[in-house]
Amino acid sequence: MQSAGTLPNLARMRPDRPLLGILMMLGFCLFAPLGDALAKILGPRVPLLELVTARFAIQAAVLTPLLLATGGTLRMGARAFRLTLVRTALHIAGISAMFLALRHLPLADAVAIAFVMPFIMLLLGRFILNEEVGPHRLAACAVGFAGTLLVIQPNFSEVGAPALLPLLVAVIFAFFMLVTRQIARDTDAVTLQAVSGLAASAVLVPALALAEGTAIPELDPILPGRTDAALLLALGLLGTIAHLLMTGALRHAPTSTLAPMQYLEIPLATIVGLIIFGHLPNGLAALGIAVTIAAGLYVIARERRIARLGAA
Repeated sequence: MQSAGTLPNLARMRPDRPLLGILMMLGFCLFAPLGDALAKILGPRVPLLELVTARFAIQAAVLTPLLLATGGTLRMGARAFRLTLVRTALHIAGISAMFLALRHLPLADAVAIAFVMPFIMLLLGRFILNEEVGPHRLAACAVGFAGTLLVIQPNFSEVGAPALLPLLVAVIFAFFMLVTRQIARDTDAVTLQAVSGLAASAVLVPALALAEGTAIPELDPILPGRTDAALLLALGLLGTIAHLLMTGALRHAPTSTLAPMQYLEIPLATIVGLIIFGHLPNGLAALGIAVTIAAGLYVIARERRIARLGAA
């Protein structure tokens, strides 16, 4: 599962190109579960620390030269840099939890459970930022949580506590989004992603080197074979491309147009999981996925209606 919220100010001044934005969002919804599928394939064979390090190191290696070649800069204000470090720590934790979850859960179920994040964000906005959240949206949150529990239940009975890991992912990425909101207004999206990749690599690469020889399964790095090395490269590239597609979509189309489309990630993850792993959600999980999607779309529709009334 990837995160939005990296819309730069320049996007607001450009004319909308909704079709291009929709196509880019479709690309994001495909590339994100493909990246998760690679993490699921590599999970049993590559230590977690090595997986996460590859993900961020490749992001830094791709975006830093791209940013500099296009006349961008890595510079940001002191406050933005501090928040970026917090955001990066949350990103590392969220991706680590998701990669662990994918070792135990079907792809579609893990993605669907993590989609409780929008409801958590609403609640955080209400209780931390004192944002107005009416009874209709609170009710939708309750329904969304109920749908998530329907997805968790059969998985919890099979694998136990690891079925709760996507909930941890959702909580972490909800805070990640709140921090991103504080940065995105003043920081270009590619700069933010490049600095985040560099900051993560500055921590993870030395940690990986120090972990060598510790014999701790999740930390001690291995020398991957050609196939796994290629998959690690693809994992980093897919994650980076997904972020760029998300950013590009937000540049060309309004959030109100794109937000409902992000829920396409769940059925696309189901298709990817079926093709690669032969997994399909069981009846209870499928019902929970449908309930979660319906509740999320209701919240989006409610937000759009309130926005229209406010503009009237």
